[in-house]
Amino acid sequence: MTRYLIGVGVSVALVAGAACAAGEKGRNKEPVKPQEKTAVAVLESRSDSHVTGKATFHEASGKVTLSIEIKGAEPGSHAVHLHEKGDCSAPDGASAGGHWNPTHENHGKWGTAPFHRADIGNIEVGADGKGTITMTTDLWTIGGAPETDVVGKGIIVHAKADDFTTQPTGNAGGRVACGVVALAK
Repeated sequence: MTRYLIGVGVSVALVAGAACAAGEKGRNKEPVKPQEKTAVAVLESRSDSHVTGKATFHEASGKVTLSIEIKGAEPGSHAVHLHEKGDCSAPDGASAGGHWNPTHENHGKWGTAPFHRADIGNIEVGADGKGTITMTTDLWTIGGAPETDVVGKGIIVHAKADDFTTQPTGNAGGRVACGVVALAK
């Protein structure tokens, strides 16, 4: 009986020691960082325009930053919106469908209620035909829930500025560039 109790005691000590050692190893590890993700849309000319560019979405720490660069545009303000379909096959970009609006809000200006998740805003284009816009939000994800995921959506640059009032499009005019948001490789 004594041998049995000694054997059980040694076994318990070995298991406890191994658990302790494993716990110590776990404490020395770096905290796990959330995975960063990137998605890109190459903007191609539509409606007989010369507008081209690139939209890059980068997700880190629960926020998505969008950076858009365009060239070949007429100087002035041009609305930019996310559209419900990642389809730029139509010559006028109409195949991208309407604005992406998973929350069923009225069209408006980003950050001023009401607005919907497609309402990126206006990109300012200089005399050289180039323009950029950057924004960061926690309302989008890359590969997240359908109501927040930008992957698979169309991104459209319009011929005119968004007036942030006219429903449902902001009176932004024709579609001069279109791209499909896809995960970066």
